[in-house]
Amino acid sequence: MKHLFCVLMAFFAWCSVASAQVPTDPLSWLGRISSAAHKLNYTGTFIYQNGKSVETSRIAHLVDGGAEYEKLEALDGSPREVVRSNEEVQCFLPDQKLLIVDQSSARRSFPARLPTSPNLLAENYRIRKGEVVRIAGLESQQIILEPKDDMRFGHHFWADVASGLLLRARLIGEKGESIEQFAFNEVQIGAPFDKEKVKPSFVRAADWRVVNARGNEVRVEDTGWVFKNTIPGFRQVVSVVRQARKSRGDAYHVVFSDGLAAISVFIEPAAPAKGSPQSGMSTSGAVNIFRRTVSDHLITVLGEVPSQALVRIADGVEMRKR
Repeated sequence: MKHLFCVLMAFFAWCSVASAQVPTDPLSWLGRISSAAHKLNYTGTFIYQNGKSVETSRIAHLVDGGAEYEKLEALDGSPREVVRSNEEVQCFLPDQKLLIVDQSSARRSFPARLPTSPNLLAENYRIRKGEVVRIAGLESQQIILEPKDDMRFGHHFWADVASGLLLRARLIGEKGESIEQFAFNEVQIGAPFDKEKVKPSFVRAADWRVVNARGNEVRVEDTGWVFKNTIPGFRQVVSVVRQARKSRGDAYHVVFSDGLAAISVFIEPAAPAKGSPQSGMSTSGAVNIFRRTVSDHLITVLGEVPSQALVRIADGVEMRKR
């Protein structure tokens, strides 16, 4: 009887400690979710769904001495693999014998969907706790972010109660519909560090082509372009010049983000009219795309945001007066 009493007391003491570590307010939950994605070791498979399109990927994320290593493998369709070491990203496309080298940008991947400091999100989203449900066999807390304006979409996040790792993320449209969703169907959290899990599966041979997609940083003031229209909460986070098609010169790329949503603007010399992209709105999966021509340059604005946000940014792009 005494033994049973000790066991029960130990159990309740553990529960008290565990509950003390779980935040009660939704904003603290966002900070916990952000930290878990970068500081925990985890491996698993997740599904990305956009309309009728469904893709399955395998991920391994490991941390060693503060350094992050990650490997993402596409399990459907042509082989594709993305390997990240801190900020350097390598994308292997074996069918094309192509290796693309880039660096992490404002576009956030699952489960690292949140910024490092999510407190500013409260300026543009109403944040509240939702239900507790089971996902991939784990108890998860739902956190709901509702936009305060019509310039961004809503977000629903479900995080593991025990660790804070994001288990499911859903993008919510203006009518409350699901636009896209990431969700783990199997995950192991806290795996021992094993660098073999994050090494590329493909060995680049001599006949592979290597493309350096990393741009050269440049100040907006030095580009010859101005962005007259702003959107509350969106801040410039990227400003680089990238090598575009050899026949058309370099492209200028700037990214504005509110910490969750990101709007990319590409400015490049316009191609001859025949076969060139048409002005106007289009979509590619969950991404809206708006194009217009300004001073013989093609302006392409895209992002997982409502179309009016893209039009607002694009309409304010002008060449700087000299």
